[in-house]
Amino acid sequence: MKIAPLFHALKKEIWAEPIIVHTGQHYDATMSAAFFKDLELPDPDYHLGIGSGSHAEQTGGVMIAYEKLLNETRPDLVVVVGDVNSTVACTMAAVKINYQAHSSKLIAHSNNKNPTKNYELSAMSYDLRRRPLVAHLEAGLRSFDRTMPEEINRIVTDSIADILWTPSPDGNENLLQEGIAREKIERVGNIMIDSLEMMRPKIEKENALEKYGLEKGGYGLVTLHRPSNVDDSEKLKNICDALKNISQKLPIIFPVHPRTQKNLNQSGLWQDLKNIKNLFVDEPTPYVQFMSLVFDSKFLLTDSGGIQEETTYLGIPCLTLRPNTERPITISQGTNRLCTIAEIEDSVSRILNGLIRAFKVPELWDGLTAQRVVASIQRSLNV
Repeated sequence: MKIAPLFHALKKEIWAEPIIVHTGQHYDATMSAAFFKDLELPDPDYHLGIGSGSHAEQTGGVMIAYEKLLNETRPDLVVVVGDVNSTVACTMAAVKINYQAHSSKLIAHSNNKNPTKNYELSAMSYDLRRRPLVAHLEAGLRSFDRTMPEEINRIVTDSIADILWTPSPDGNENLLQEGIAREKIERVGNIMIDSLEMMRPKIEKENALEKYGLEKGGYGLVTLHRPSNVDDSEKLKNICDALKNISQKLPIIFPVHPRTQKNLNQSGLWQDLKNIKNLFVDEPTPYVQFMSLVFDSKFLLTDSGGIQEETTYLGIPCLTLRPNTERPITISQGTNRLCTIAEIEDSVSRILNGLIRAFKVPELWDGLTAQRVVASIQRSLNV
């Protein structure tokens, strides 16, 4: 979702040749292909095929494979997005690489009486830039919780990248407090909103709720995948109990992430969850279908980062099942609220009773972020 608007914007520029590298960290082939199709992206130019593994295995595997690719392709600029292991791995590989000088032959026309005669001059051609610039899209976000692997990835990436594109003022403030040079930081807005607006016509035509026989505003939507929520069987059972109770008041649609389904099966909760009336347990859904469900929902219960932003933009109440968020602007200005497992039912009841605070869409969340990023790239590369 974060690269699609930028890829399409760069593709229109005569000076740019955008190349997509799929690391394979998100290794569910069906989900990956569906997102590429929905977002009208071509097949990746390169696929590193890293797959699953521990944090060290994934990060190391991406670094090794990406370093080889950098030496082969020698890009002028590397853009990394978000806060996953691939983000920090590609950043480290790119900032530490040293493009080797290579010999080339220069052909010159003589300026004597025989202008058609060519002279072949042998020379060494050295790259003026010995490594690519590295830009982080969605920089500066902080949860201030270093038990989260994503937080470590954010901090390391931002500390060594050359260009830091932030989505909101708090991102700029966080980076400045960490000692990052002001000239590296540029607030460009929220690229996720670009994706949403780019795909809005298809989203509005999708009518995904028809599959469930529900009406607009007549259901809640749930997404859960973080280890802190789904890896502990007791927590997972308590969440399922809360969903069961909520479904007696309002239908719930729950597209289940592969990690969550695996843990539900291992905990013996999967079949019980599927048997709950008015709780529609489903497979993971492609972007357009999922966003259609978001558009028409009464509220979201999630532990995802991006959904906090999309619901704020759309004015839909969102409950984030986490003790913190790296997107505090969705709370201070938006529709997002943090809650614990014990607070889920009461928080949903408040939404159903209309107890919702006023909100506003943050500045530069306007669908034009990709354009601002393209302008930033052009300035940085002097093209």
